[in-house]
Amino acid sequence: MTKKQHYMTRPERDQLEALLRAKLPVAQIARQLGFCRQTIYNEMARGRYLHTVDYRDVERYSADKGQAVHDYNQTAKGRPLKIGKDRAFADFLEKKMLGIQGDGKTDRRKRYSPGAALAAARREGFTTSVCVSTLYSYIDKRVFLCLSNKDLWEKGRRRKRGYRPVRRVAHPQLPSISDRPESIGEREEYGHQEMDLVVGKAGSKGALLTLTERKTLRERIFLLQNKKAATVRAVFDRLETELPDFGLHFRSITTDNGPEFLQYEQLRRSIRGGERFAVYYCHSYAAWEKGRNENQNRMIRRWFPKGTDFSKVPEEEIRACQDWMNSYPRRSLGWLSPEEMLSSVSST
Repeated sequence: MTKKQHYMTRPERDQLEALLRAKLPVAQIARQLGFCRQTIYNEMARGRYLHTVDYRDVERYSADKGQAVHDYNQTAKGRPLKIGKDRAFADFLEKKMLGIQGDGKTDRRKRYSPGAALAAARREGFTTSVCVSTLYSYIDKRVFLCLSNKDLWEKGRRRKRGYRPVRRVAHPQLPSISDRPESIGEREEYGHQEMDLVVGKAGSKGALLTLTERKTLRERIFLLQNKKAATVRAVFDRLETELPDFGLHFRSITTDNGPEFLQYEQLRRSIRGGERFAVYYCHSYAAWEKGRNENQNRMIRRWFPKGTDFSKVPEEEIRACQDWMNSYPRRSLGWLSPEEMLSSVSST
């Protein structure tokens, strides 16, 4: 049976109560009523109450309570929900945040954040509008059919960091980020990149070389067979050969002190002679100095968690991840995607 994409009605809640009383498994109830299992669990949580039987309290589901909680959420303490007036809008947001694709298949790696989902809805022409905080509130209250906070990438994951004095050290013989022109930090000019490696399974040789353009957040991801400096340089040698306007895309590189990046003279030397770009090195233990790339790497980890053996990941999957990232709306870009931001830069 096709899973429904609307709220559970009162008659369906009555059916749910009867089926639970009959002690049918949740999977069977979901199939019979035409909802996903998570919807059944969400509804059970809404209508849960304690029932006393032989001096013992047991949990049961009440259709009356489930309906009352639903009605309360729909009114948002007396105020009608904007999202409830536009079912197509709500369905679009829910599918985006759950990673449901156009063919109906779910890819949880492609889940959108609430802000990105709203930006995508605006792009699709929906006229209904809610702010990001309101959408988070709706998710908290389980207004959506199958969506809850646990489906979001980073809900409640903010970490509190205490102050720890760390000695910031730059490589004594290489250009420090402290010497980088202020204009690069302002992100006004296109072509300044941040670079890092995303490593895989312990003991494996494969890794991902990630390049993040600072102005547009355009991401380039390269699958490496090993983490040697010569392999990293070979990526730039190939790009310099393939891109006729290489110098516009790669004006400078900001990276860390990883051994694969420390062959400074060889890294910046053009295959045609001379210097192909400037290179600046962050201080030790200061990943935030190339924070745009660090944030991008966190998105990559959605696709390839720690422990991934990159020797078994096909190039097509790397390209799919890169394409998804470059089409994902970003708050720092005014909810444009890197592709859209790049188009606006190219047209100026």
